[in-house]
Amino acid sequence: MRVAIFSLCLWLLAACGDGGSVTFKGSDISGTKLGQNWSLVGMDGKTYTPASFQGKVTLVFFGFTQCPDVCPTALAELTQVMKLLGDRAAQVQVLMISVDPERDTPEVLRAYISGFNPKFLGLTGTPEQIKAAAGSFKAYYAKVPAAKGAYSMDHSSSFYLLDKKGEARVMLNSTIGAAAVAQDIEALLR
Repeated sequence: MRVAIFSLCLWLLAACGDGGSVTFKGSDISGTKLGQNWSLVGMDGKTYTPASFQGKVTLVFFGFTQCPDVCPTALAELTQVMKLLGDRAAQVQVLMISVDPERDTPEVLRAYISGFNPKFLGLTGTPEQIKAAAGSFKAYYAKVPAAKGAYSMDHSSSFYLLDKKGEARVMLNSTIGAAAVAQDIEALLR
């Protein structure tokens, strides 16, 4: 009997403490140190680094304003995520880092992203800054030439979740669904 009570107490302590394991819908990337070293310009003209978002759960993804499908779909889904979070959405910052600094000026990003959610933040920079930011997340992007000097951008479409301390914790497929993204964000808000 004493062993059973002792075991129950240990289980309760583990479940309530910070040491209890968290199960995510996405892939647990804790300890990878992804997304740590970058500096970009926001659609508001301010300079941002990872430290700018400490105290909030941050969702980062890479995209561009002329993306025909993946990016607008992702932004619409993230708008739904924020609705699912309700009041807790104020503790979350969504960042779209542009992989197309030639066309995505702060003004263009502001016009595009504000149409989905005015609290989302678009970030851009020099080609070197974008390369450094993408490299810090190990995210892929490449310019794809088209006819008459036009081009498109190929890019990875994962969502990265960073906890309130700025540590990378979860990588989600952008097609996982709003409910799964919201659930992983809720786990990091606890």
